[in-house]
Amino acid sequence: MLATGLASQAASLTTETSAEGRRKSSKQKFNMCGYAAPKLDKVRVGFVGIGDRGSGAVERMTYIEGVEITALCDIRQAAVDGAQEILTKAGLPKAKEFVAGDLGFKQLCDSNLVDLVYIATPWEWHVPVAVAAMEGDKHTAVEVSTAKTMDECWQIVEVSERTRKHCVILENCCYDFFELLTLNMVRQGVFGDLIHGEGAYIHDLDYWHFNKPKDDKMSDGAYTKMWRIHENKRKANVYPTHGLGPICQAMNINRGDKMDYLTAMMSADFTLKNRIEEKAKEDPFFQQFDGWDMRGNMDIQLIKTNKGRTIMIQHDVSSPRPYSRIHMLSGTKCFAQKWPLQHIAFGHNVADEAKMKELQEKYAPEIVRRMGEMAKKVGGHGGMDFMMDWRLIDCLRNGLPMDMDVYDAAAWSCITPLSEWSIANGSKPIEIPDFTRGAWKTNNPLDITLNGGGTTGVRDLKKGGDKQLGI
Repeated sequence: MLATGLASQAASLTTETSAEGRRKSSKQKFNMCGYAAPKLDKVRVGFVGIGDRGSGAVERMTYIEGVEITALCDIRQAAVDGAQEILTKAGLPKAKEFVAGDLGFKQLCDSNLVDLVYIATPWEWHVPVAVAAMEGDKHTAVEVSTAKTMDECWQIVEVSERTRKHCVILENCCYDFFELLTLNMVRQGVFGDLIHGEGAYIHDLDYWHFNKPKDDKMSDGAYTKMWRIHENKRKANVYPTHGLGPICQAMNINRGDKMDYLTAMMSADFTLKNRIEEKAKEDPFFQQFDGWDMRGNMDIQLIKTNKGRTIMIQHDVSSPRPYSRIHMLSGTKCFAQKWPLQHIAFGHNVADEAKMKELQEKYAPEIVRRMGEMAKKVGGHGGMDFMMDWRLIDCLRNGLPMDMDVYDAAAWSCITPLSEWSIANGSKPIEIPDFTRGAWKTNNPLDITLNGGGTTGVRDLKKGGDKQLGI
């Protein structure tokens, strides 16, 4: 029995999971789901962390009307210089620089220069920067995963509620075209009742894991200071949100349903430790990692929701296999899956090319109709990054609730510490906390209509003007 199993776990809970128990009986201070902050005609954005993701975000934001990029922060002057070049090429003024070691972000968050702090640092800094931003009276947008521990998940919830500042998880996969199509089909009743969903992050990161720094200060390379290898010592799903986020939106998690509990397991490590040994023989730089006990190749979580739905999430970044996020939804009337082949089926009959085109034309949501082609031109994982950023800014400018709020950030990120506990304890089930503290029962589903918004234009940077494109 689940109840018996959970009760028997009390003595062996990890410190961070026990932190959840201390907050379990607390009441919600303010409901951030559906909260519309005061409108911001101009959104002044400060970026903290300007690596691959951060520099890409700086460039995308230069296209969005109503955005002023006013602050740039990184521990590397070269990274800030690169972002300044992006602004110059876009014909925009340079931003104030904050390059003061690991704590430069605090100066940015305490300043009066920004309304929104956009965080693309290594994972360990996500919550410290987000908390500093909200405490400094700024909204914050945080790359995935937002939090690493259960205590951090509760911390962002509590600070967001107390300050009434948004803490948005930057889950770009929620804005991919097929995910948005299936979400709208769910909203229109095409799937009937959803029964089961599957998502994943399966991505062979061998090149990125072993793209070493370009200097002895470990300040360059795919992951600054090789932080991703350090994270992959952890025996958990360290990156759950790409697959989980779109499934949760389709199932109205935190907005009519909630995740109740999970069980997790992990394969042995068949490749990563061996690859480190190989690299250490080729290059003395990698000897510092030789002998480390690394995470297994594949980890799997099975989740049960309060309404009786099931979810499977997978994570594998060290097996030589094709990329996949799966994205599968199974309902009483319809089935859809994106990877490896994108298809929609009604019963045994898979929709042919003509039927797929008909479904795409009929059920593409308004954000795709309005911004899809422009998003493809600007780019960012095929356009989904740009739609995510545009929607974030449009919501702030029109005083609309966020598509992804702090409860989503916490619920999707908490899979990491909970999967770690379940894996370490023989795949025992463990309860997933309700970060909304009961508000999920009455929270409204995500509105994907653009009602009250859709007014933010896109700059035509190639022509140096402010002509609205795609609007």
